[in-house]
Amino acid sequence: MQTITQDQANSRHIRRDQYVSCNVAFIDCKKPGSHLKENYSIIGPGVTSSSDQVINLPEPHGFNIGAAAMPHGITNNLHIHFTAEVFIVQKGTWTFRWGSEGEHTFTGNEGDILSVPTWIFRGFTNAGPDDGWLFTILGGDKTGGVIFHPEIIHEAANYGLYISKHNTLIDTSRGDAVPQDGETTPPMPNDAVAELKPVSPAEMMQRLVAAHDRDFRPGFIDASLPNCGAELAPVIGAGITQNRDHTAKITNPHGFSAEWMRLQPGQKVSPFSLDEKMVLIVHKGKLAVRLNNSLNVECTVNAWDTYSVPGDTIRTFEALGDGPVEVLIIVSGDHRKVPHFSRETLEAAAQNDRALDAGGFVARASILPSYKLGA
Repeated sequence: MQTITQDQANSRHIRRDQYVSCNVAFIDCKKPGSHLKENYSIIGPGVTSSSDQVINLPEPHGFNIGAAAMPHGITNNLHIHFTAEVFIVQKGTWTFRWGSEGEHTFTGNEGDILSVPTWIFRGFTNAGPDDGWLFTILGGDKTGGVIFHPEIIHEAANYGLYISKHNTLIDTSRGDAVPQDGETTPPMPNDAVAELKPVSPAEMMQRLVAAHDRDFRPGFIDASLPNCGAELAPVIGAGITQNRDHTAKITNPHGFSAEWMRLQPGQKVSPFSLDEKMVLIVHKGKLAVRLNNSLNVECTVNAWDTYSVPGDTIRTFEALGDGPVEVLIIVSGDHRKVPHFSRETLEAAAQNDRALDAGGFVARASILPSYKLGA
């Protein structure tokens, strides 16, 4: 089991005031109506094209965590991703568009999560009255960058902006040399655009987990223990839930899973370990994260903060303050993850007629055949 120091734990806590925006991350950064975009790379580089981008935690996780912030009316233009792109609406109202000309739209609000398929054009606009914020999850450690719509690439050249073959932004207004033929990524030809798979609005809505549709249920074996009972609501893939009635709405491989966790004031999760890396994005409230077997290392993670828990490390969570805490949990891998609770927790649960069946799901201990604690 891995043990970490307080300094190491602190380095994995990225506070909201540590996020650093980049306003020249993409080729459309000078387009009127897109010039006030802010791009953030919180864990991993994401898809930025700029060497100016600050990455808070470069350590590979199998996925990237980023964010986009924009004032009212500002647009991120149509582009293609090669790995999963998931939007979490932290603040505001956002219009998402997709299709070869952005012909389909959906409006998302706080707490909504939308996973956009790869290899389709997508873009988004802050449709709310004030500044908005989106967290993003991108699949893989290497995302391959993006392809912007041909119209955006043609227009960007008017502002002296180009994308090199290596996905780096060339800005001639800042002294970069005008690229020669063959040095830039060319606009996607019309026949290639025509080959892109159409995604209907009905299909896209199957990739939406709206805030009001979250299926919160007790998530862990310790649910009946004093001050426990954290609830989980699956979003993407096979996560850490131990509730056999849980099913994520979005099931295609992303390279990670995502689940909401909700804790009422004073509620906690008993100590457990996980083989995989786990990232927490606190949507609302204040969360205590305690680490190591002795729980001697602690970080207080506030709303809008991001925290990375290393694999093979014991951790426990507790809601601080007088309101509920909502946290999005992202774990690497498409497989089902297995939380490892202590024998003491399993024994205490057994006193309340609760145990884990052979599939790792909570069941009544008294009805399990040949039940043996910890077997």
